[in-house]
Parts: sequence; C-alpha cells; structure tokens
Amino acid sequence: MTTYDGVRTILAELDRVLARVDEAQVDAFCAAILGARRIVAYAMGRENLALRSFVMRLMHLGLDVAMAGDITAPPVGPGDVFLGVCGPGYISTTAGLMGVAHQAGAQIVMITAQPQTELMRQADVLLVIPAQTLADPESASSGQAMGSAFEQGAWILFDALVPRLQAARGQTADDLRARHANLE
Repeated sequence: MTTYDGVRTILAELDRVLARVDEAQVDAFCAAILGARRIVAYAMGRENLALRSFVMRLMHLGLDVAMAGDITAPPVGPGDVFLGVCGPGYISTTAGLMGVAHQAGAQIVMITAQPQTELMRQADVLLVIPAQTLADPESASSGQAMGSAFEQGAWILFDALVPRLQAARGQTADDLRARHANLE
C-alpha cells in the first residue's frame, strides 16, 4: 500500500463516519453554542487539540470562550456552556468537570462516540461522532491507531461548523481577521 492509498482509505473512513452524524444533534449543538453567555471547553489528548482549534475559531467569531484549566479560564454558571469532548464516553477528569459545571448551573454539551455511557447520558446536549475510540478494540471499525478516526472526525466536523456559526452570527471574514492574534 502506498502512502496515497493510506490517505484515501482514511478519507473514505472519515466520509462514512461524518455521513452518519445526526443533523438534529448538530442543530442542537449549534443552538447551544450560539445561545451561550460564555463557553468553557475541555478535552484530553488529541481530542484536546481538535477542540482547541475549534475554541480558537469560536473566539475569532467573537464568542466568549476559554479552555478549562488555562490560567485565564473564567468560572461557569447559569447561561454558560461547558463544552466537552470525550470520545470513549468516560474519563474521570471529564466526569469531575462535568459535575462541577452542572452544579454551577452551566449547560453540559458533549461530543462523544459512546452515547450509551452513564456519563454521556448526563449531558444536556449530545453530539455523537460514530467513530472508533480508545474504548473500542483495534479491529472494531478502523485501520487507524486507537481513536484517530474519532479525533479526525471531530476536527473536520468542527471546521465544517465554523461557516455555519459565522453566518448565524452575521460575521464577515474581516470580522474574524480583526480578532486574529497579531503577536506572531
């Protein structure tokens, strides 16, 4: 197999995964993001990298957004969204932060591949990306290592939602550029 064949295989897998994302869940996810007073996001590992890229774009869209654990992260409360990514459906740190956010009155919005877990059933809004994660055996559905298909699917889905959120907020490309970092 050539490198190009490997790329084509991965792209075909991601196409199958993303074609199965429920549009009603996407609508609810976007409504929660657009309706939030403030968004504080959390994920671990490679899921964190995908989520950070989305948080950056939300900031470019003019939303009040931060990553939990960063020293500038504000508290959450009523009217806020705790946005989490937890592909395998349970990570103890995610469970703890969801509990704190819930107690503070924030809406819990989660992205996962394992909606049947007890933790994910506690979310107010759930967006399922039906892809292999660490919770699945290697041979389950992907030729990729561990949770790569879920992480890649999340990144692509997040990027696909930015223009939709941009239009809903009436933001132009110039508006986004004006919020881009200049200390580079």
